[in-house]
Amino acid sequence: MEHPFGIDFGGTGIKGAPVDLAIGDFAHDRVRIDTPKPATPQAVAAVFKQIVGSFPDSTKPVGVTVPGIVRRGVVLSAANIDPSWIHQDADAIFTEALGREVHVVNDADAAGLAEAEYGAARGRRGQVLVITLGTGIGSAMIWDGELVPNTELGHLELDGAVAEVTTATSAREREGLSWEDWATRLTAYFRHVERLFTPDLFVVGGGVSKSWEKFGHLIEIDTEIIPAKLQNRAGIVGAALVAHRKAGLED
Repeated sequence: MEHPFGIDFGGTGIKGAPVDLAIGDFAHDRVRIDTPKPATPQAVAAVFKQIVGSFPDSTKPVGVTVPGIVRRGVVLSAANIDPSWIHQDADAIFTEALGREVHVVNDADAAGLAEAEYGAARGRRGQVLVITLGTGIGSAMIWDGELVPNTELGHLELDGAVAEVTTATSAREREGLSWEDWATRLTAYFRHVERLFTPDLFVVGGGVSKSWEKFGHLIEIDTEIIPAKLQNRAGIVGAALVAHRKAGLED
């Protein structure tokens, strides 16, 4: 059985695999290639071609995560990628390069959708906010299992600064913060988001979610808050799910 393909485009590596959407996991081992420098759309498209070419039997649509705002396939921001991406119709560029239907989605939105469909938020109704902590802060808003895209809650202003600058995992590492001191900042951030959106559940993703037992219990908010489950598989799985849905392949 053929499966849709997911590609996770990151700052240091580009990873891809076919995804079995019945179980929300890779159908085959993923392939990883270093992100080219500069990571222009054309250079990245060449890497995508290599990754997809590693699976010669694959012909299904491809979903791609991008660390930027995406609206109808067009990339509108490039905070952590090459500025040449801005205003590029990435859907069209990659569809032409790969010779098959390609759909681009914000990386945090892809991860959030995967967590809602297969992971920590599976079966949860109401409003779920998936917050990914890494170089920056990504966010995905899920309402009754449906994605509300491009929330970008890491860019909220908090105490006179952009929240992700002071509160992301990179800030903890850069400043050498203890887990306790970092949790104090996370508490302020999550309380701020809590006041604005009154979610039913927070799911915390990103690589640091593997260390949840070190800091999760220190975040003092009223809303239920739990770690993500899919971790580094979430982007690929979510991207493949987006491609599957946008291609009209829902059963």
